[in-house]
Amino acid sequence: MEDRWDIFCRVIDNFGDIGVTWRLARQLAAEYDIQARLWVDDLESFRHLNPDLDPGLPCQSSHGVEVCRWSDDFPPTATVADVVIEAFACELPPSYLAAMAARAATGAAPVWINLEYLSAEAWVESCHGMASPHPTLPLTKHFFFPGFTCNTGGLLREKDLLVRRDSIRPARPGAAEKRELEVFLFCYDNPALPGLLEAWRQSEQPIRLRIPPGAALTRAAPGLAEGRSCQQGSLLIDALPFVPQEQFDTQLWRSDVNFVRGEDSMVRALWAGRPLVWQIYPQANQAHLPKLEAFLDLAGAGLAADAQAQRDFWLAWNNALPDPDWPALWRALDAALPALDQWAAAWSGRLAIDDDLATRLVNFRKKK
Repeated sequence: MEDRWDIFCRVIDNFGDIGVTWRLARQLAAEYDIQARLWVDDLESFRHLNPDLDPGLPCQSSHGVEVCRWSDDFPPTATVADVVIEAFACELPPSYLAAMAARAATGAAPVWINLEYLSAEAWVESCHGMASPHPTLPLTKHFFFPGFTCNTGGLLREKDLLVRRDSIRPARPGAAEKRELEVFLFCYDNPALPGLLEAWRQSEQPIRLRIPPGAALTRAAPGLAEGRSCQQGSLLIDALPFVPQEQFDTQLWRSDVNFVRGEDSMVRALWAGRPLVWQIYPQANQAHLPKLEAFLDLAGAGLAADAQAQRDFWLAWNNALPDPDWPALWRALDAALPALDQWAAAWSGRLAIDDDLATRLVNFRKKK
C-alpha cells in the first residue's frame, strides 16, 4: 500500500513557504508514488504559483497532489496520514493533532516531521533529525533541516532537473563576442536597488534587466506594463509576467546573472549553475546576517580571490555595508563573473551528487 503524506503550510507574504512545499508535494507524488495532500491556508495567493487552482474549492487535485484549504474550522474528520510534515513550524490544527495521538494509541503513530528553513550554519548538522517528544501526547516530532552537506536534509531537486536545464540553457558565447549581459532580478523591496540601477545605467556594457512584477519593477521603471521594455542609458528593462513555478526555472537558466530572494528561488538559482546574488529574508535586528555569512563562507571556499568581490556585493545588496560604492562594487563583481560562472556550474554539479531533499525525507520515513 502506498504511503499517504500530509503537508501543512501557511502562506506568509512572499510565496517562499508555499513555493517549497508545493515543489516537495509534486515531487513526492511524481517520483515516489506517494499520496500527497497539501493543506494551504491561502489558496488565492497560492494560485499565483499554480494557475490551475480554483480557490473556491475546499479540496482539488492538481499535478498529482490533493490540495486542500486549511481553514480555521479545520475538518475534524480529516484522515491522519502516515507521514505528517509541519512546514516551517506552522503548528498543526488541534483537531488533527488529537487525531494523530488517537492513531498513535493504536500502535500506528504517524511520522511527524517539522521541515525547517534552509541554512548553511554549522549547528544545523547537529540538530538535523533531532527528536522532540510531545509533552502530553504519545507523539514525537522530528526536526528536518535542509542543507548543503550529507549530514543535513539536502536541497529540493527533481531527478530530471539538470537534464532539462542543460537541454534549454544557451551556450556561453566566446570571450571576443560582444553581447549584452542578461540579468534576472527577483527581490524584496530593497533600498539598495536605486544605487545599483544607476551603476547599470552608466555601465560600459549593455545590460538587459528582466524583472517580474513587484516592488523592484516599480522602483526600476514605474508604470512599465507587462511585456513592455524601456531603455535607461546602458540598461534595457523588460517587464516580465508572473509565471508558474515550472517557467520560473527557465527564466533562471537563460540568464547570465540571477538576483534571487528567499529560500526557494535561491535553491533554484543554485541549480541553474549561473552566478547569483542572494537577498536573504530580512529579520529584525539583522538576525539574518549570520545565516548570510555562513552561506558566503561555504560558497567562498572554492572561489579564492573572487570570493571577496562576491562577499562585498552580497553584503551591500543585503544592506550590511555602510555607504556602498555601487559602481565600484558592480565593476568588481562583473570582473569576477567568469570565475563565478565556473564556480556556479561546478558547485551545482557537486551538490547534485548527493541525495535531494525529497529522497532524504523518504529514506528518513523508511527508518521510522
